[in-house]
Amino acid sequence: MDWIKRFADVVVRAGINVQPGQGVVLNFDSAHLEIARAVVEAAYAAGASWVEPISSDGPMRRSAVDHASLEDLQASRPWAVQRTREWAEQGAAWIALVGDADPHVLDGADPQKAAAKRMEEVLAHRDAVMGKLRWTIVGAPNPGWATQIFGEPDVERLWNAVGTAMRLDEADPARAWQERAATLAARGAALEALELTEIRYHGEGTDLTVGLIPGCIWTGGGMVDGAGIAYMPNIPTEEVFTSPDRNRADGVLRLTKPLVLPAGMVTGLRLTFAGGRITEVSADQGADLVEAQLATDEGARYLGEVSLVDRDSRIAKAGIVFHNTLFDENAGCHVAWGQSFPFAVPGGMAMSGADREALGLNNSGVHTDVVIGGDGITVTGTGPKGTIDIIRADEWVL
Repeated sequence: MDWIKRFADVVVRAGINVQPGQGVVLNFDSAHLEIARAVVEAAYAAGASWVEPISSDGPMRRSAVDHASLEDLQASRPWAVQRTREWAEQGAAWIALVGDADPHVLDGADPQKAAAKRMEEVLAHRDAVMGKLRWTIVGAPNPGWATQIFGEPDVERLWNAVGTAMRLDEADPARAWQERAATLAARGAALEALELTEIRYHGEGTDLTVGLIPGCIWTGGGMVDGAGIAYMPNIPTEEVFTSPDRNRADGVLRLTKPLVLPAGMVTGLRLTFAGGRITEVSADQGADLVEAQLATDEGARYLGEVSLVDRDSRIAKAGIVFHNTLFDENAGCHVAWGQSFPFAVPGGMAMSGADREALGLNNSGVHTDVVIGGDGITVTGTGPKGTIDIIRADEWVL
């Protein structure tokens, strides 16, 4: 099976849904070159007027961390900010191919420098993708990623797993994603109808209750841009999610999947919340990496997302740990600390930062998803109709 051609078709047709005459920006690792070429070909074939490929890789990032100062790694670059704004003004689409070709490239690096961000550029990009351009992030197989999963660079085996997770084995993968998106959207509508005030995650090592913003919007499957064109920000996606009240999270959680951060792997992570804030962090490995990210800014210690995923997920059915957040977060229920989604509340995109904060939305330079679901997870929601089961023993029952 020609996995790469099917992959490129899904990215272009279901992911960013390229329209004739549209520009496309493509970010990729040098290890993704063959796949990137196929995506460029598919984009032009779909009518793109231009495609701008932007490549980097792990050794280049390590060079920056080793030799640049923390201040330089955080410094604003006006030209980069302006470039992003112009892409948004032109109505371009943005694709990012992910899939770490060398997950250990930053081992031993300064955690603060590895986590450093150019905040003005982060904010410009966030503003662009939150309603001004269509975007999609997709995992691209490569030998390094395969080695991380299987202990050997078996790319064919990884393609088989990714093919299952991304529905590339369907007769028409892009149409299959459109159908799955409709199912997830229906779940979101059912949740909104309940007018929930809080949800509770309960499983082995996890008992976390999170408050919700009144009238919050549950998103599932995909989104629609200002021109009414549907797209899918993440492929694969199996979640229904919203942004909670940043001030209302209490209890404990335990990760059920490893967390991959820029500076290394985190396993056995356990967090304690009080009044919305992460107050305690422990882990079997990598607690210092988490602490470094939580120190990025004040909002990093508060939740920006709560998400629901059940065992019907294609990623769960693939039966492996992908060591890639894009995939692993869609294997089970998860939450994310850091930035909220403005579109999670009615009219949120047009609100000022102060108005969003007053509602309970979080503001941060980070957004990190962590998986707490899987076998045995139960999720209940509380609202005007009382407490209702949403997921029971990892099965959607609402």
